[in-house]
Amino acid sequence: MTEMLPLFPLSTVLFPGMRLPLHLFEERYRRLARDLKAGPEPRRFAVVAIRKGRETSAESIEGIESLYEVGCVAAVRHLDERPDGRFDLQAVGTERFRLLSLDRSLPYFRGEIEPLPDKPEAPDEPEAPDGPVVARVQAGFRQYLNALADRGGEVTGVVDLPDEPLLLSYVVAAAMIIDLPDRQRLLAAPDAVARLRTERSLLAREIAMLRATTSRPAPDLTHGPHSQN
Repeated sequence: MTEMLPLFPLSTVLFPGMRLPLHLFEERYRRLARDLKAGPEPRRFAVVAIRKGRETSAESIEGIESLYEVGCVAAVRHLDERPDGRFDLQAVGTERFRLLSLDRSLPYFRGEIEPLPDKPEAPDEPEAPDGPVVARVQAGFRQYLNALADRGGEVTGVVDLPDEPLLLSYVVAAAMIIDLPDRQRLLAAPDAVARLRTERSLLAREIAMLRATTSRPAPDLTHGPHSQN
């Protein structure tokens, strides 16, 4: 089944379980916030990464081809209006979707979306659900954090990483500092094992780069991206 949701194009990728703070000051997004506030619970909107164009210019998004096909639904947790009419919004990613069409009939975009659940791992898959790939990604992610710390980054410690493949795949995807196309590739992976395998390769690449280059910023594992839209 498909549904039409308010669509928020961003220059970042939202993952299920990831927090998303937004400061809304443009009039079209103020309208979106007012419509969300006036609507029933649960208040939800769709977040999709921009393939080409600029987040701050709706006119630069020429059509659906300007956006990536796979995005993430965001559920509103807090929505506060400031005295000057701007809004502070706190949301969290909930589920993936595939974007089917784009609607411009309102000041903000709306998108026709269909749910895109992760495919279940095959029962005869040698690395699923709790096989070597989980342990390797856990170990690789800890090495990645250590490499960041060795380069002077302040990294929030991770005491326990989840053993459940799907949850682990999204935790690691949300925390890694990688380019948008790589993040999008992780979001669009068909299942947890495929995502974890890609993460294992990306972690090995990033660790090698960190050990060979100067300091890079460390991830803040307690916060999501902040967008000035």
